[in-house]
Amino acid sequence: MPELDALKLLGAGLAGGLGMLGPGIGIGLIGSSALQAIGRNPEAAPQILTNMILALALAEALGIYALIVAVILAMVA
Repeated sequence: MPELDALKLLGAGLAGGLGMLGPGIGIGLIGSSALQAIGRNPEAAPQILTNMILALALAEALGIYALIVAVILAMVA
């Protein structure tokens, strides 16, 4: 049964890795867009930063969910 354990860990790694890929790209795009918006309109910086932090938290939550799923997959017998 070592093959099944290896496949289980491979599945957990893929779930975690691919699950973190989307939020990582999203966080980068959010930060880039916010900086460009602040560069164009510095007076709106507080409102832009507030919305950016909210969007970052939502994107990061998806990565945390993927991590939890990967840990659960790794621990299930």
